[in-house]
Amino acid sequence: MNEVDGDSSELDPRIQIELEKLNTTTDEINKLEIEYDEANTTFRLLLNESTRRLKVLSKQLGSCIEKARPYYELLEEAKKSQQECQEAAALYKKAHGIHAAAKETVALAEQRFLTHQHEWQFDNAWQEMLNHATMKVMEAENQKAEGGREHQRRAKIFKEIDEKLKQHEEKLQKFIAKSRPYFDEKTICQEQLNTQKVRIESIKKDIIKAKSFYSQTLKNLEQISNEIHMKRQANKGDNELLKQMPLKHYKSIPNISLELEKFNACSTTTSGSEKDEHEQFVNEIEDIRHTLEDVNIRPIEGKCEEIFVSEYHLGKLEEKLNH
Repeated sequence: MNEVDGDSSELDPRIQIELEKLNTTTDEINKLEIEYDEANTTFRLLLNESTRRLKVLSKQLGSCIEKARPYYELLEEAKKSQQECQEAAALYKKAHGIHAAAKETVALAEQRFLTHQHEWQFDNAWQEMLNHATMKVMEAENQKAEGGREHQRRAKIFKEIDEKLKQHEEKLQKFIAKSRPYFDEKTICQEQLNTQKVRIESIKKDIIKAKSFYSQTLKNLEQISNEIHMKRQANKGDNELLKQMPLKHYKSIPNISLELEKFNACSTTTSGSEKDEHEQFVNEIEDIRHTLEDVNIRPIEGKCEEIFVSEYHLGKLEEKLNH
């Protein structure tokens, strides 16, 4: 993960951010997994302790527990049925409110139009709005009717269970009273175990969420690494293009001032005939041209950069030589 940017020797700041996220998330996952293991251990301890206490009570109370069990099982069923009936009543109440609000919306829209009918025109927009509001009223009315039927069904079930419960209570009254400590203890144990189970499920969800975040962070790091790699490859491609340019032989840069001095010395020479001077002058110019053509990139050891002679200055020099 210690990738460096192609243009800099410093660590990409995005990598540092993602690494910090990984460290933080790793600590969080470790902490949650420890809590998860502890919560599971606590659940097992509670379960074992609950079983032990119930066994003790079962030995103490004897057969009355099994004789009273149908009543207590029906009592749990009655509690569940009562809760479902209450939920159905709440849904029916909500549907009734939505239906009343939808009807009121249609009534207000119609009244407003009638009040301003001499100013407004009943066009397609008004027609569409009223149609939409009327559909809302119909949907709400259907939901209200369905909610009413469901509430009546749940209420009927609860009434039947409650009647059976009363019959069992009259029939098993003695056993119910004697076995009550056992079933009360059982209720307490179930509540404790359910509470611990909810905690375990909550920690499990947090672990899944943290691991998902950790996985996404790893993907982010991989993406950043790929971007840096592609950038390096692009820079490497640019360097390859430079190597393929016509000036492809690495040579030291000659001292151009000395070469120009040679040229000046050649131009001021007075010995020999005029033709020889002209030929010597041309030969000296050609030597300088060849020297300039040999000027190339000089690599710097241990660096990613390259120093080369500006083509602009070489062009200016050639212009002077042409003149």
